[in-house]
Amino acid sequence: MKFGKRYAESAKLVEKGKTYSVDDALDLAVKTANAKFDETIELHVRLGVDSKNADQQVRGVVVLPNGTGKKVRILVIAKGDKADEAEKAGADYVGAEEIIAKIQNQGWLDFDVCITTLDMMGAIGRIAKILGPKGLMPSPKSGTATNDVAKAIADIKAGKVEYRLDKNENIHCPIGKASFGKDKLKENFTTLMDAIVKAKPAAAKGTYLKSVTVASSMGPGIRINYTDGAN
Repeated sequence: MKFGKRYAESAKLVEKGKTYSVDDALDLAVKTANAKFDETIELHVRLGVDSKNADQQVRGVVVLPNGTGKKVRILVIAKGDKADEAEKAGADYVGAEEIIAKIQNQGWLDFDVCITTLDMMGAIGRIAKILGPKGLMPSPKSGTATNDVAKAIADIKAGKVEYRLDKNENIHCPIGKASFGKDKLKENFTTLMDAIVKAKPAAAKGTYLKSVTVASSMGPGIRINYTDGAN
């Protein structure tokens, strides 16, 4: 794989094969974020579980203390008073059947999070195959299928993120922007890692945290020597 000059320069700062402390890794992640925009710092965790088994799924939500730094576009699918509530709470888009039809017929996906009231879940089933693969399908577990839409919107604006296992046993999640600096990133990192560790399935055997890596959007991965008692 061929990388650009900027990536190559950033990669020189990371010692090959080395695992870093959390502080040093986050310092490096900020230093390697040298694009012309404020890069997102991402956490990548490989877990020792089997994603094919229902009793070894790892999924949850957590509010990052310093937010993500990203403006999140929120769609709320609701009717009547709940639609009014969503608009007052600051949702970017609010609608019901007409929004569902727009997604179904036009492939419209100009939003980052979809919230729905419980009475609309049946109607949303029509677009589940569109929203699901994009990670946009509302669910009670993530707090995005709820009748308390104002709280759901407030939590997302405060920095709520969802972590979930992919089919390769990895979790990928943003922990902030490079401009946050190491200290704020570390607070977010610790909050998210604590949640992932607590979510360890009882059925998981052997090493739970196989690898923990941070990276800026355009930068190289930086392995972290992370011990928490779960290994």
